[in-house]
Amino acid sequence: MNIHSSGVLHPFKRQWMKENGAAAAAPGNTGLKGIIAGGLTGGIDICITYPTEYIKTQLQLDEKGEKKKYDGIVDCVKKTVKSHGVFGLYRGLSILIYGSIPKVGIRFGAFESFRKRLLQEDGTLSPSRRFLSGMGAGITEAIFAVTPMETIKVKFINDQRTGNPRFKGLFHGVGLIIKEQGIGGIYKGLVPTIIKQGSNQGIRFFVMETLKELYKGEDKDKKIPKYVVGAFGAFAGACSVYGNNPIDVVKTRMQGLEAAKYKGTVDCIMQILTNEGPFALYKGTVPRLGKVCLDVALTFMIYETLMDAFNKLWP
Repeated sequence: MNIHSSGVLHPFKRQWMKENGAAAAAPGNTGLKGIIAGGLTGGIDICITYPTEYIKTQLQLDEKGEKKKYDGIVDCVKKTVKSHGVFGLYRGLSILIYGSIPKVGIRFGAFESFRKRLLQEDGTLSPSRRFLSGMGAGITEAIFAVTPMETIKVKFINDQRTGNPRFKGLFHGVGLIIKEQGIGGIYKGLVPTIIKQGSNQGIRFFVMETLKELYKGEDKDKKIPKYVVGAFGAFAGACSVYGNNPIDVVKTRMQGLEAAKYKGTVDCIMQILTNEGPFALYKGTVPRLGKVCLDVALTFMIYETLMDAFNKLWP
């Protein structure tokens, strides 16, 4: 958003800047600085939180009966470390590092873009427009970054479950997937991913923006401490987990190596309900809750910290 066009601030844009604090006051917030800050945020964040993502995915891939491998979080960690060492908990990390850098940049860039277009005449956003801005950001990142990244990650983790992994590395694995399944092989589960990311970011940005507004009250210039931003982020993450874990389970199943047995999103849901019961749609909730709360808290804290630094070092 070019807030300095014509050298004079539009009153609505001035109001928007006041509501968003120092980080938004810099002209590069939605430009190059914002994209770089978002990319760095994604890379740092995923390196910290990835083991919880790995465990969540393993538990969501677990089915009842003979195919069941783990009795819970601790059992999953023990068996993984015993079979593959500590670094086994980082299987597929390189995929998310490559994907998280553009993903977070796209997320924040898209959110600011949607937010700009949905601003009301008084320069504010209604609750519904906050949600729509976040949902738009989630859908954008789902299409351009998350779906291929998540599909490859799930296939790599699923490959490790077989006991005789075929993928020797990122490029070998991706090449093998494309060779056997075509380019569509790394774009499985697009519909549930769009639903998941859209609802994820819709809920998270809605909760974050609402909590920020409540914290500032009448003083729109009031600074929000980073630890408070982190607490708001953790709460926003928890809200999104309980709100859309079923679609996350469906997405994971449809991106696994046995995805061919599902005819589509609805068929996947029906098979899970028929064969495993409704509670199966909440598999991986606990590790996902830990991962997402930490992830969202860190994302907002790191992003704002980097933007503050960029605004001082890179006028």
